[in-house]
Amino acid sequence: MKHSYSRIFLLSHMRAYSSTLSHIIGSHPRINGYYEMHQSYLSDADLARQIADYSQHDSLKPDSHYQFDKLLHNDYRLNLSLPALQDAVIFIALRQPEPTIKSIIKLFRQKSSDDLYAQPAGTNDYYLERLQTLTDFAQQHPQRYYYFDTEKVCTDTDGLLSQLQQWIGVTEPLSHEYGSFAKTGVAGAGDTSPLIHTGKILPNFQEAVDDVELDATLLQQAEQAYQRSRALLLHYAKQHC
Repeated sequence: MKHSYSRIFLLSHMRAYSSTLSHIIGSHPRINGYYEMHQSYLSDADLARQIADYSQHDSLKPDSHYQFDKLLHNDYRLNLSLPALQDAVIFIALRQPEPTIKSIIKLFRQKSSDDLYAQPAGTNDYYLERLQTLTDFAQQHPQRYYYFDTEKVCTDTDGLLSQLQQWIGVTEPLSHEYGSFAKTGVAGAGDTSPLIHTGKILPNFQEAVDDVELDATLLQQAEQAYQRSRALLLHYAKQHC
């Protein structure tokens, strides 16, 4: 008999502690998935491809029930009208704009100074467009998702993991510590910094991004968009913490 997996999705944006949180979720004995698979979920074929692609690099856990993915870019979408996604657990999470935008710029400048995301304007546009897409999703699907601030990964780890465990509906708790998998630290799958290999959450971690300067007008624009989007996401959420 073919196994049927329920889905868990994290909808967020780049540099929002999503790699660490995804590894924690994916280390749970009932959950497969820990990295960004870069695909949409618009048909049953997409859901089948998720399992097939994941299985190429990582083994499905024998007692698992859930398959996890995170969507951080507007290129990838969810079709919640699919019968297989009626019971999907969906999280939406935001991080405050200044540390987010600075972190994206710093990351991509290490790769190429010509990259779109190495420039403040390009990163600001990505952040604003991603907030708008997440807000649109929330308005289209009220009461279908749970919201949290991603800062809680570091500032309220116990509270967040307890809440996520409850929302997912698993008996075993989510742990502060996580495993290393086939694509841990691999470019294109998530965080490539040495921090992802520590195997645990670093409480109150603060990335050094003071060397990245932002235009005050752009930052104010991002801050206003963040406040508007966060308020709407809280309003339409099934629950939030």
